[in-house]
Amino acid sequence: MALNLLHTLLTLLSLSITITSSLSSPSPQDSPPYLWPLPAEFTSGEETLSVDPSLSLTVAGNGGGSPMVRAAFDRYMGMVFKHAYNRASSLLARIRFLSMVEYDITSLNIIVHSDSEELQLGVDESYTMMVSKKNEQSIVGAATIEANTIYGALRGLETFSQLCAFDYLTKSVQIYKAPWFIQDKPRFQYRGLLIDTSRHYLPVDVIKQIIESMSFAKLNVLHWHIVDEQSFPFETPTYPNLWKGAYSRWERYTVEDASEIVRFAKMRGINVMAELDVPGHAESWGTGYPDLWPSPSCREPLDVTKNFTFDVISGILTDMRKIFPFEFFHLGGDEVNTDCWKNTTHVKEWLQGRNFTSKDAYKYFVLRAQQIAISKNWTPVNWEETFSSFGKDLDPRTVVQNWLVSDICQKAVAKGFRCIFSNQGYWYLDHLDVPWDQVYNTEPLDGIYDLSQQKLVIGGEVCMWGETADTSVVLQTIWPRAAAAAERMWSTREAVSKGNITLTALPRLHYFRCLLNNRGVPAAPVSNWYARRPPSGPGSCYAQ
Repeated sequence: MALNLLHTLLTLLSLSITITSSLSSPSPQDSPPYLWPLPAEFTSGEETLSVDPSLSLTVAGNGGGSPMVRAAFDRYMGMVFKHAYNRASSLLARIRFLSMVEYDITSLNIIVHSDSEELQLGVDESYTMMVSKKNEQSIVGAATIEANTIYGALRGLETFSQLCAFDYLTKSVQIYKAPWFIQDKPRFQYRGLLIDTSRHYLPVDVIKQIIESMSFAKLNVLHWHIVDEQSFPFETPTYPNLWKGAYSRWERYTVEDASEIVRFAKMRGINVMAELDVPGHAESWGTGYPDLWPSPSCREPLDVTKNFTFDVISGILTDMRKIFPFEFFHLGGDEVNTDCWKNTTHVKEWLQGRNFTSKDAYKYFVLRAQQIAISKNWTPVNWEETFSSFGKDLDPRTVVQNWLVSDICQKAVAKGFRCIFSNQGYWYLDHLDVPWDQVYNTEPLDGIYDLSQQKLVIGGEVCMWGETADTSVVLQTIWPRAAAAAERMWSTREAVSKGNITLTALPRLHYFRCLLNNRGVPAAPVSNWYARRPPSGPGSCYAQ
């Protein structure tokens, strides 16, 4: 199909119907394919279209032939048609020929303009979609996704898969409320989820399942809090004794494991941001290298006086740079208690020799670590305590991550820093008493009215801290509340902030939770008063 023809068709269709940005409240008899997160702009009709179980893929544009596009198409078709049968079955293809069944949608056209596979902050994730059957008004007779990048096409494929619903009476896949016209793009460029593999080890396959589930909600950054004071499970070839700090020899990540996680995430349009939290939260480092401890009784913060400490940090970052291509690297810097520095003889003498307070030493450590990261072509991200303690001295490229104080993003952007919103009162998923609606109603731009400052809030992140979550409960703790934040970060502020969310959002969130369940993700009931608990009694997935 010629690209200019598609543009013309889309323009005519968009002029013929009024663009909406919300779905009507469903009736119990209704079974429309609710979308999550809500697209920026869309229209729908009243037709029901059948989808060919042998749906073919046609591609165009410089990037249409990317193996990533084909792999994503195959993944999604496996989800869409899992009830029916093996799509590759030649026997069923013959049955279809003999029965002469005619389907409304027989092909999916994907047009990708750029052949670049680079995945960095701000990559274009926008897409346009049209789904209609062939008739006198339309000569398309197919579903068409057009995007500037591969990653926009991936987001469009997720939306298309949500439009498709299996009908148990006809035993066919159908698209309700067609024709569809969707123009979509994310509100924020950074939409993250933190996982913590120090407090509890998460197997590689579980991390992959988390990444896969993130793509369903159009999240695009996995913040990997790999190590902490409790354990150091990560292989560092330059300093191989570090992972002696793992809980056991079976709870570790090899270089190859980490590289596979990054590759798997990229195939789904997700960046992986690694974190090395210094100088606090680092007691486990000394298991392999005791010289990193100021003393046997002062095991963190790390020893600020020794060049060896910074050599180790540099070595870890050199090794990690070969694995993690994302431009951001998180250096922590939170919850640094420097009391034992003042009570350790050689550290105390070092402080006195430089006329440093312990706070000065904390600043010295953070700034030196930042320069190491910057020297390796990384942009440093730090928790908000660094900004609160010595913000004027941080490298101006620093991204401040809020977690503790509600107005930190307001203060950070006023000083020209970029900010990631993660307020613990609402977006810490380990806070099990925070219901979905409070997560949903939390607005990253509250209190920020200047447009230039609003642009410095690059997005937000929900955090799955691992003290009380391991493989047995991590996914049902993440979902479905992470989806509430995901829509807040993807959809327009106007769409998610108006109306009664019990009518505009809750039915769709129920549907999305059930979609996750159907895709093998053990998302907990939406309406639990306490997260991750099982249902209190019998009931439909769509009402719990």
